[in-house]
Amino acid sequence: MFFRLILVSVLLTVVTSTGSKKYNKEFYPSGAIKAEGWTQNNVKEGFWKFYYEDKSLAKQGHYKDNRKEKYWYFYSPEGKLEKEGRFKNDQKTGWWQFYTSNGKINHKCQLAYDVKNGYCLKYKNEKLSSAEKYENGKKIKEWFSFAGFKKENNLSDLR
Repeated sequence: MFFRLILVSVLLTVVTSTGSKKYNKEFYPSGAIKAEGWTQNNVKEGFWKFYYEDKSLAKQGHYKDNRKEKYWYFYSPEGKLEKEGRFKNDQKTGWWQFYTSNGKINHKCQLAYDVKNGYCLKYKNEKLSSAEKYENGKKIKEWFSFAGFKKENNLSDLR
């Protein structure tokens, strides 16, 4: 009886603290799950997962006021991680990592407002093979040796 009383009080606390927050599921016409996550006042809020029609995970991340926020992961239909990175106000920002079809790092890029802005580091067989610098999506420089890159750049810019 005591356990039941505690359970009821916990459930009441969750219900009252979430207000109009609801857990939603969206479905494909086939009936397969398409997406699931939280809404508040009919706006995506909090953690969401999206699926391919075969029910495998396509992407997952957070929303705030119906806009992508925080860290997101994107997967291939085969379930392999394709890319990951941060959103701010529905736009890609900061370092993004992109992977090959066999799950190895392909390149990392600094993004701002959905475009390359900063450095891109490219890898071959998991080893750094080249670096590029971008301004507002336009490539302005490329290096093929770490020594050359270090000579012209401050390594703290790679944070």
